[in-house]
Amino acid sequence: MTDAPLRTDWTDTLARGAAPDPAALRAHLRAVHRDHAGFTESCAMRCRDAAGRTSYAWLAEAVEPDAHRVLLDVACGSGPLLQLCHETLPAELRLIGVDMSPDELALVRGRLPHGRAELVEAQAQRLDFLADGSVDVALCHWALTLMDPVAPVLDELARVLAPGGRFAALVDGPMAAAPGYAEVHDLIYGHVQAELPAYGEVDLGDPRVRSADGLATLVRAAFPGAVVRVETGVVTMSGPAETLAPEAAGFFYAAFVLSPTARLRMLADLAALLTHTSPAGTPSFAMPINRLVVDLPAAGERRALRPWRLGKGFC
Repeated sequence: MTDAPLRTDWTDTLARGAAPDPAALRAHLRAVHRDHAGFTESCAMRCRDAAGRTSYAWLAEAVEPDAHRVLLDVACGSGPLLQLCHETLPAELRLIGVDMSPDELALVRGRLPHGRAELVEAQAQRLDFLADGSVDVALCHWALTLMDPVAPVLDELARVLAPGGRFAALVDGPMAAAPGYAEVHDLIYGHVQAELPAYGEVDLGDPRVRSADGLATLVRAAFPGAVVRVETGVVTMSGPAETLAPEAAGFFYAAFVLSPTARLRMLADLAALLTHTSPAGTPSFAMPINRLVVDLPAAGERRALRPWRLGKGFC
C-alpha cells in the first residue's frame, strides 16, 4: 500500500496558495468518490435522530405521494434515497437520479430493480436532459454544500420544477447545534493541515450554503415568490471508539486527503477524543444538519399556498 495522500489539481492549487476553480473542485470530488464510492451512505445510514430516522428519511418526508408524480434526486450518489423512495412511495412515482460520478451510479444500478429509476451521469448545473416544468419534487441529500457554482444549480432546478413543485435539500448545519462536533472537526482539520497547511482556507463548494441565512438568500433569488423554510437538527451515532472514529471521520472530505499513515494517527487521536468526551457511557458522535424546503408558487399565484406535512424536527 502506498503512503501517498490523495493529491489532485484542487489540493495542488491550495498548496500553491491559490484558489482552485470549479473544474478542479469537480475533479477532486470525482477522485474521492472514485476511490471511496458509497462512503456518504455508509456514514449517514448509521446516524439517527431521537425518533430513529436517518437524514434520508427526514428528507424523503418532503415528498407528497398524492401530489408528486416525478421525483428528481440531484447528486444521488450510491442511491440510498432512491431506494428509500422506491420502497416507501407509490410504484407509479417516476424516479430520476443524476450524479457526476460513474462509480456512484454503478452502485445505484446494483440496488434497484432494472429500469426502476432513470439514471443520468451529468453535473447538476446542466440538467439539459429534463424539460422545463417536468419535475414535481427535487431532492438533494448532502451535496448542495459541495456545488460550485451553486447558483446555476438552483436556476436549473427552478427551470425543471413544475409550478407548485417542491425542492428539498439536506445540508450541513451550524456546528454549535451538535455537542462535540466542533472538537471533532478541529481535530481532523488539524491533522490535515499538518500535511496541507492551506486546507480549509477555501471551502468545498459555496460557503453561503453552510448558513441558514446565506442559503435562504440564494434560494429566494432562484425561486422568486417561493415559501422557504430552513430547519436545523442533529443526528447521532454511537459505539466503541475504535469503530466510531473511522465512521465519524467518513463525514469529512478532509480526512480523505491524508496519507494512510497520517490517517491512522488521526483516527487514534479521534478515538481518544470520543472516549474522553463520553467518560460515563458509550462514545457518541453528533452531527448538525439543516433541512431546506422550498415550495414554488402554483400556476398563476405569487406564492405557494398549500401547506406541507412537517414531520417532527430532529433533536
